[in-house]
Formats: sequence, C-alpha cells, structure tokens
Amino acid sequence: MIYLDNAATTPMRTEVIEAIAECMKSTYGNPSSTHSFGRKAKSLVENARKTIAKELNVSASEIIFTSGGTEADNLVIQSCVKDLGVEHIITTRIEHHAVLNAVEHVEEKFGTKVTYLALDEHGNPDLTQLAVELAKSELKTLVSLMHINNEIGNMLDIEKVAHLCQQNKALFHSDTVQSVGHFKLNLQVLPIDFLAVAAHKFHGPKGVGFAFIRKGHKLKALIHGGSQERGFRAGTENVHNIVGMEKAFTLAYEHLSKDAAYIADLKKYFIQQIQTAIPNVMFNGMSATMEKSTYTLVNVSLPVPKDKAALMLFQLDLKGIACSKGSACQSGSDQGSFVLNAIYDEERLQYPGLRFSFSHYNTKEEIDHVIEVLAEFCKVEAAVN
Repeated sequence: MIYLDNAATTPMRTEVIEAIAECMKSTYGNPSSTHSFGRKAKSLVENARKTIAKELNVSASEIIFTSGGTEADNLVIQSCVKDLGVEHIITTRIEHHAVLNAVEHVEEKFGTKVTYLALDEHGNPDLTQLAVELAKSELKTLVSLMHINNEIGNMLDIEKVAHLCQQNKALFHSDTVQSVGHFKLNLQVLPIDFLAVAAHKFHGPKGVGFAFIRKGHKLKALIHGGSQERGFRAGTENVHNIVGMEKAFTLAYEHLSKDAAYIADLKKYFIQQIQTAIPNVMFNGMSATMEKSTYTLVNVSLPVPKDKAALMLFQLDLKGIACSKGSACQSGSDQGSFVLNAIYDEERLQYPGLRFSFSHYNTKEEIDHVIEVLAEFCKVEAAVN
C-alpha cells in the first residue's frame, strides 16, 4: 500500500496518537470548570496556544482554536464583512472552496463586491493587477489569497502581497493549510492579518485547527454560545485534539530541516523518474519548479485520453496506490479539477491531472513502483489507441 495523497490528509505520527490517548485517559475535565479537573484541561489548552504562538512569533491571544481550516476561513471572511465593514474582497478562482464558497456567501447576502484576479498560464495570480485594484479601491478591502495552492502547489509571494496590502490599508487573509507545518512563518515581520490552519495536514488529528487573528481586529463569533476562545468560538474546547495538534506542530518544526530536505529529494526523484519513463508527461501549474512550488506535491497530466481517467485512478487503487485528481473536498464532482479548468484550455484538459503528494513516510522504492505502474498504464493505452 503506497500513500501519496498527503495534501488531502497525513497519517498521524505515533507520538501524536500517544499524546491524544494519554490526554483522553487522564484529562477529561471541562476547561471552563473551576475545579482541579477543569484547570488541568485549561492548562493543556493554553500551553498548546502558547507553543503555537511562540513558533509563529505572535501573542498567544492571537491564536483561536477551531475545527479546522474551513471554519477558520469562514470565521475570518464572514466576520470581516459583517463586523469590520469590508465591502470589497479580492481573491482568485482557484482558492480552496472554503474561501470561494464563503466569498460567494457574503457576496449574495451582503452585496460585497468581489474581484477575481487574472491568472497566468501557470495559475499564478496577477500581482500587478492586485496593486492596481488596491490603489483604485475606495472601499474597505480584504485580500484573500492562499499561500500554497492545494492542487498544483504554486507558492504565492506572500511577503509581497502582505506589504502591498499594508501599503494600501487593505486587510490580508491567507489560507495557509498547505504551508504551516512545512514552512516557517514569522508573523512578527510578515504583516498578515489572518491565517487559517488545519492540524491534519502536518501529521496531526482531523477536526482541529486554528485561526490567527492579529490583535486589534475585532471579529465576532461565527458559532454562538459560551465565551470560549476569547469569545471568538463558542463550544467546549476539543482538548485531546488540541493537545495532539500541539504535539504534531512541535514535531513538524523540530524535524523541519531534515524532513523538508528528504521530501524535496523525493519530489525531485519523482519528477526525474516520470520524465524518463513517460517522456510526454506534462506538469501542471508550477509543480515541477522547485523554487516556485511546495516541495510536498507534484501535479501531472499523463498522455491518457479523458475517458480513461477514471479507469486510471481505479487501476492505481487496485495496485494499492493512493493519489488524487485534485482536492479531496471535490471528490464527488465529475467536472474534473476546477483549478486546472481555470488555467488550461480544452486541448490540455483532455489529459486529466493527477496529484501526487509526499511525506517523510514515503520512500524512493515506493516511487519506483508508482512510476512503473503509470508507465505500464500509459503504454497499454497507447497500444489500444
């Protein structure tokens, strides 16, 4: 069994599972309770908050625990419009659907103006257009651009965008679900207002994440109830998963240099091997360019007719190989990747994309087997056609 779908979710580290199990066994008090059981649980939650804040170089009060990236994105986007008076959102059509659908919601409900930046032939947003839009906008503006695209791996020049927004007094929100835990971010230096993060993308548990909300932005709760999470997010804290996230987060940054070098080497090896085995393979977005894409994934289009695409994934699955056509959140759609549809023409889209995403648990031997299976499938299809 070969798992190359780490952009969808990652296997939990053993140490994370152990930390969660220990917490569930020994720390079952409600963090809002004032007795010793509650105080112990509250202490774990606040220690996790401090751990995360220290790595990002922010105040602990700026870290708000959520159920994951989707909730964090929605909290920021909806509250910016409802509570901070944002009337204009600038984004792209290849953001995660947690952003796209939240933006559509506020556009429909509140009449928020939405500008979608043009994309170049590789799927990069036009930052010159962004500068022009920011300079001419007379409305309070929120820019929402993801740091790393979850399908094609393109990396945004997040520093340039952050400073553009700062210069034009616009708010900047970034979905960093694919980057936190894999890249260092110093938010003391980087003027980003809001981030969204999910633990299961860096070998933590599902169902937990956090929003970074820079001090001074008076957002209001998306979920109403008690006053947990400094009033930003009602509901009893998910203590064991927060502890698991803290452990995964700590280990991700402890091992970052070693793991990043190892995974980047796997990606380079995958690119070399697939080009040798399938010379007419096409790479989508910037995913084959190490300097301009994340080291964790490659997105390819193989010389296989569109009507054979479903069969290809089926064959890979039969061989014990897990990868994907794109975002797992859109797996029920038969329209193909909305990201590739937004970038490429019909001729290119004849050849559906496959996303292979790596972790430190993968090996070159696994990649050799995957390339062998892909090459054989392409050879068979070429012979048939």
